Amino acid sequence: MIQDVNIKDSKQFYINVLGCKNITFEHFIVSAPNESPNTDGIHIGRSDGVNILNSEIKTGDDCVSIGDGSKNLVINRVTCGPGHGISIGSLGLFKNEEPVDGVTVKNCTMANTSNGVRIKSWSGAEPGTCSNIHFEDITVTNVSSPITIDQKYCPWNKCKINEESKVKLSNISFKNIHGTSARPEAV
Repeated sequence: MIQDVNIKDSKQFYINVLGCKNITFEHFIVSAPNESPNTDGIHIGRSDGVNILNSEIKTGDDCVSIGDGSKNLVINRVTCGPGHGISIGSLGLFKNEEPVDGVTVKNCTMANTSNGVRIKSWSGAEPGTCSNIHFEDITVTNVSSPITIDQKYCPWNKCKINEESKVKLSNISFKNIHGTSARPEAV
């Protein structure tokens, strides 16, 4: 259990949870300016049973980023913004990535973020799977892209953009995502 922690102005990722089991963050506060690059609040990879509860994450990048091998994750009552919202991925860039399976994001708030809830995978890269993902009861306020599934993720234009992603997505749900989009296209 990691609780009642307040972190400010990291130069890179704040927390990198890698190869962990049964870890909980509660009342965890992260604060960085909107323009700070690569300042993911909490990154999770190849971990099982991670919970992020009742926390506030303000960054210049992903509030929470979920990488390959993540399973049985719960993100509940987290407030994000500014930043890029809660992201699964990017997936499919490297060989032998492990599946992402069992992620629940519930009762969260995104304010003034570029994304709300997002899944992203590289086009034309490596195969993988992402399944049993549930986003529910999410409030968005002035979010540029409240709901995003991007299977042609290519941030530096150095990918095979004309090829399809080889990451298979299954059993994904979005329920009761409500609020305001900063752009006309919300999904």
